[in-house]
Amino acid sequence: MPKPVNLIVACAENRVIGRAGRLPWRIPEDWEFFRRQTAGQIAIVGRVSFESWKSALTDNRRAIVVTHRPLAATRQPEDALPPEDAGPISAPSLSAALALAETLPGEIYVCGGQRIFEEAIALPQAARLYLTLVHTHADGDRFFPVWREIFTRVIEQREGADENHRYTFYVLER
Repeated sequence: MPKPVNLIVACAENRVIGRAGRLPWRIPEDWEFFRRQTAGQIAIVGRVSFESWKSALTDNRRAIVVTHRPLAATRQPEDALPPEDAGPISAPSLSAALALAETLPGEIYVCGGQRIFEEAIALPQAARLYLTLVHTHADGDRFFPVWREIFTRVIEQREGADENHRYTFYVLER
């Protein structure tokens, strides 16, 4: 049986997750939650998201980048498993990334972007959604798929706020 897949995202009420290759907000509490949750785990991410996430390989994360383009310091799947600091693994598709993730220790977290989330949310093994719902309607060009009819069971819920935003942390299951 394949490992369960977790999706982790911060999105606005209108499902915006990005604008011009960046997050449309800066929420330190959300960033710290994301870092803690994915530390020591497998992070599957698209190329654009990886290139904008400068610390993807910190905290002992094993990054798998879904891309057809070559990336600097990226290993190919057929390479032997190197030390933790050897860089990310590249995979040509989400299904290839998930197959690689099955061979690595740790939980699988799909971390974006839009296309990767669209594919991952439809998978039967997409079992849990770690969602920071930012209570705003943001301008953006990247969106998280509709999730409310898929992840219906609330496991955890906690409110948060900073000087710019109110938000709710959710852990949801199918």
